[in-house]
Amino acid sequence: MKNNIHIRKIQPKDNPKIAKIIRQSLEEYDLAKPGTVYTDPTTDALFESFENIDKSVYFIATLNGEIIGGSGIFPTNNLPDGYAELVKIYLKNEYRGKGIGKQLMNKCIAYAKEQGYTHLYLESFPSLKEAIVLYEKIGFERVEKPLGDSGHFACDVWMVMGI
Repeated sequence: MKNNIHIRKIQPKDNPKIAKIIRQSLEEYDLAKPGTVYTDPTTDALFESFENIDKSVYFIATLNGEIIGGSGIFPTNNLPDGYAELVKIYLKNEYRGKGIGKQLMNKCIAYAKEQGYTHLYLESFPSLKEAIVLYEKIGFERVEKPLGDSGHFACDVWMVMGI
């Protein structure tokens, strides 16, 4: 399957499909609540949210032309110098555990390095155990409090990785 995965930058037509994937993923884990990307208005306009922000990108993963997930890099307000946030990394349920999330993260990490970032930050939930294991495997470590102003006050796992 890996060879058939294509990762590209988001396009305007992708907005409704990736928003649906994000929301369905959160619903699966009972995380469809305020203070998450579930209610974040930018979830419905990811192309526009990233289009004009310097040093940001959102990647879409496709398999045979079907959108199956995405992830991005965003310079969230009030992060420490050199930091960007790894954001909105979600995959359709049937494609998790197959290395696609790691491919997306590696693409995001490479982009972040190209842009001169020195660290990546992310926010998550304890119930997203599989994701947290993956984050730790690639080098993220937990921190005690949130960084920056993502607006996702419901998140209670915060992690940082030097790149």
